[in-house]
Amino acid sequence: MRDVAIIGVGITKFGELWDLSFRQMIIEAGARALEDAGIDGKQIDAMYVGNMSSGQFICQEHIASLIADHAGLAPIPATRVEAACASGGLALRQAVISVASGVHDYVVAAGIEKMTDVLSEQATGALATAADQEWEVSAGATFPGLYALMARRHMYEFGTTEEQMAMVAVKNHNNACMNPCAQYHMRITVDNVLRSPPVVLPLKLLDCSPITDGAACVIVAPAEKARKMDRVPVHVIGTGQASDTISLHSRPSLTGLRATTEAARMAYKMARIGPEDVDVAEVHDCFTIAEIMAIEDLGFCKKGEGGKLTEEGQTEIGGKIPINTSGGLKGKGHPVGATGIAQVVEIVQQLRGEAGKRQVKGAEIGLTHNVGGTGGTAVVHIFKRGD
Repeated sequence: MRDVAIIGVGITKFGELWDLSFRQMIIEAGARALEDAGIDGKQIDAMYVGNMSSGQFICQEHIASLIADHAGLAPIPATRVEAACASGGLALRQAVISVASGVHDYVVAAGIEKMTDVLSEQATGALATAADQEWEVSAGATFPGLYALMARRHMYEFGTTEEQMAMVAVKNHNNACMNPCAQYHMRITVDNVLRSPPVVLPLKLLDCSPITDGAACVIVAPAEKARKMDRVPVHVIGTGQASDTISLHSRPSLTGLRATTEAARMAYKMARIGPEDVDVAEVHDCFTIAEIMAIEDLGFCKKGEGGKLTEEGQTEIGGKIPINTSGGLKGKGHPVGATGIAQVVEIVQQLRGEAGKRQVKGAEIGLTHNVGGTGGTAVVHIFKRGD
């Protein structure tokens, strides 16, 4: 298999993008990625687009054809990839496999979601389709409720506190303030989080990621072609994907995601590194407890010590392992289909040294972690700065 690199990245502003349509967002992100890569759209061989639920959010299916048509890329093969909130990460994995296998040379991996064109109740219902309809949703479960169950169990087993979870939100909002593409540019305090309205206790409003519009795009190519370009190449040195039960009741533990640990094991093995070698990571913080569990499951600390690591400031920029320098899903926003690709955009910018005020000094290896639902799917990628 061929070595693979990211040669271009593009992203829209994240937020409530009332003035931009679904088509306009994906074209904007794609055009920026092509410009960044310094190639022409005619060189693109294939496209994979991560999208969770365009049929429910904008009443439009068959979006791969729509995007290829509107972007002027037809008749290249275009494929929509769906794995709930891990759709973007899975789109990249498919693009990487396509290039590594030699089937294609230049492949687009994109992600998009337009979520704010419906009422919040409709958006909540659309998101709930990623849970078990028969055994969870029919009983009234929502994603805040399911993650609240995990939070309660984590607190019970390991002594994790609401204050520690609040510190995740504070850190990620601080980072988002340095990201021009982020949805929220407002700093918050632990007290703000603790006093925010309850959603499903122990999770409050400021423990939860928002409803967001946005699109992101990366260009994947063989490493030998990337080395000939002026731009610093970022190599994809590891990729892993794993699954678990879609519902929580069948799992042996509620304090971690088995899919994350398995996907990470695969990615670390392929990259021939360990978690101690990672300089910066973007993890799936759909809720604050999700970041704490993720840094444990990815091996950045022992199980049960994620809250302590956060409290010590080790996940801040300048800490032992900076987490979610982009602002994460909490601060940057969470357009579910686009999130996995947006994570890659941030890591590429970090490894290139282009992250501005949120730059992690000397970052050479980065990781992305994208989760679908409550962990029914997880995708992990590892990246390395090229010479």
